Amino acid sequence: MPSSPVATAPAPMPVVTQAAPSAPIVLKEPGSAPLLDAVYPIPDAQHPDIPALEILDSILSAGRNSRFYPALIESGLATNAHAYVASLMDGGWYNISVTAAVGELSEIDQVVEATLEQLRSQPITTEELERAKTQVKAGFILSNREIENQASQLAYNQVVTNDHCFSDRYLSGIEAVTPADVQRVAQTYLTPIQRTVGLFEPTQLEEQPMTAGIPATQTAENFTPSEPVDPAQVAKYLPDLATSAGSDTQSLPERWVLDNGLTVLLLEDHSTPTVTLSGHIRAGNEWDYLTLGGVATMTADNLMSGTTSKDDLAIAKVLEDRGASLDFLSLREGVDVSGYALSPDLLVVLETLGDVLQNATFPQQQLELSRQRMLTHLQLELDDPGALARRTFQQKIYTQDHPFHGFPTANSLKNISREGILRFYEQHYHPDNMILTLVGDFEVAELRSQLNHTLGQWQQSQDSTQLDFPEPQLPQTIQRVNAPLPGKTQVVTYMGYPGIERHHSLYYAAMLLNQIIGGDTLSSRLGTEIRDRQGLTYGIYSYFAAGLHAGPFAVQMQTSPEDTQTAISSTLALLKQVKAEGITQSELETAQRSILNSYPVDLSDPDILAQRFLMNEVLGLPIEDIRHLPQRIGAVTMAEINQAIEAFIHPDRVVIVSAGPVDAVRS
Repeated sequence: MPSSPVATAPAPMPVVTQAAPSAPIVLKEPGSAPLLDAVYPIPDAQHPDIPALEILDSILSAGRNSRFYPALIESGLATNAHAYVASLMDGGWYNISVTAAVGELSEIDQVVEATLEQLRSQPITTEELERAKTQVKAGFILSNREIENQASQLAYNQVVTNDHCFSDRYLSGIEAVTPADVQRVAQTYLTPIQRTVGLFEPTQLEEQPMTAGIPATQTAENFTPSEPVDPAQVAKYLPDLATSAGSDTQSLPERWVLDNGLTVLLLEDHSTPTVTLSGHIRAGNEWDYLTLGGVATMTADNLMSGTTSKDDLAIAKVLEDRGASLDFLSLREGVDVSGYALSPDLLVVLETLGDVLQNATFPQQQLELSRQRMLTHLQLELDDPGALARRTFQQKIYTQDHPFHGFPTANSLKNISREGILRFYEQHYHPDNMILTLVGDFEVAELRSQLNHTLGQWQQSQDSTQLDFPEPQLPQTIQRVNAPLPGKTQVVTYMGYPGIERHHSLYYAAMLLNQIIGGDTLSSRLGTEIRDRQGLTYGIYSYFAAGLHAGPFAVQMQTSPEDTQTAISSTLALLKQVKAEGITQSELETAQRSILNSYPVDLSDPDILAQRFLMNEVLGLPIEDIRHLPQRIGAVTMAEINQAIEAFIHPDRVVIVSAGPVDAVRS
């Protein structure tokens, strides 16, 4: 065993001692949920106490078996509690953040301090220590699976510690931590007298109106965009197109359909001792249209809350003891399933996946905690300019009879019943509604046997219903909507209209056109003109959300209140310029080279690779499509770009939604 960097109980970092704890810093202004932040100074990254602080952090905040979870989350006091160690060159900090639910901040502060006092006064258990070590080490390995993260880790090591091999010392330090070390660092650094506490006490907790917002008059300004930036300035840093386009050798997964209809894609990759799991279940938010807003999300959030054989803590423990994870997130067109594990622990993840998909029980107590978390999240969303603008924008471009129109409201969340959750689970969670991708360190033959064991007996309960998706229509004129949020310092604006679905014949042309218009906030036309030349935005970009059904084309920007109207007018003028004059051949070639240059780097990330295989299958694309994208991007002609401009750029038929300070959006 390597020598322990903490065994000799090193001298702690010198700390400025106060006579008494400092008074909290209190911020009172319009907002949503009360928040608590506590910060404690800690030593620099190379100090031998850092590994013990990392272990302490895992024990406090990592997962349902952490100490904060029962004290703050399960008790109903808070909807979120997390913490982290910031290890820097010249000292850092330990941060604890809590979002209140029904509890007063003073009560939450007392619970946080009581939890820390337990660590200071009593040694941790051997079980806690071993779980934390496994979580920290596994998390480190899993976070460094792809080449960019490995490069970033090496750079951090060299810059912060002057030793590119510092990670080896760090992991040895983690392995050597003892219960006494954890208690000592808690006594040394996490004391009331060391901390600085910040409290956010909102003065306005009412839910924002759920209407489309306040109509605004359209301001017209005489604005003429400058000539586009010469793409040659960007292109000279990019490889030649022919060099970028070679992805013919990308390994392809083995596609397999179980007898029960579940589709599986398996790709062996023995470069790291890890496995990435990525899945899709056709049970996303679009199905709320037939029930209540939030049903799909609450169902997905509570799959891990208990099964016929395990409660939520037992489910979490079997994963957390191995540093593995399994999560479900309900999105617009499906539930995203993500899982990670060191390769020896893959079977545990698959067994847990099979159990929750087939045997979830949705205990009432856990549903109530989930409901409270969602209500608090809704408050935060309605108080956030970006989230409110996106929500309002989507509800304006899709009619009420479209599945993409709806969002959860406080009323819909309060009316979701356990019976409704069970009914949704039985209707949508069955094997032929799921696609599962696994990439990593396994043998396909062995894994197929494990999948048959864990998921092969999963049976379909009933036939799926079908959703009707009306064809979304472009607005007839420019429509302007304001969503006032008092007390904010910036305005977030979304502008656009219904876009395209993935199978559109001009999809690749649209992808390149977007890259030129706003796909990159630094080198695109919008970025160089609106952000750099005019200095009107903090960031601006555009996108086509092309899925199974037509998602929006949108331009999103953040502005100061006084610049909002000018930025909107400038953006409309730039879109008119593109519509009238088109783009240049040089811009097209630069966009092609930019996309194709990043493509191989993207595929080196196992998360992105697994997700691409998965979504191609979801979209009904051939398994070889991942190899063909470079050729298809490279083959797009100027004639196709012009067709895309004519079909997809409509500067006179735009929905514009601004959320932020009232004075700004009403100017």
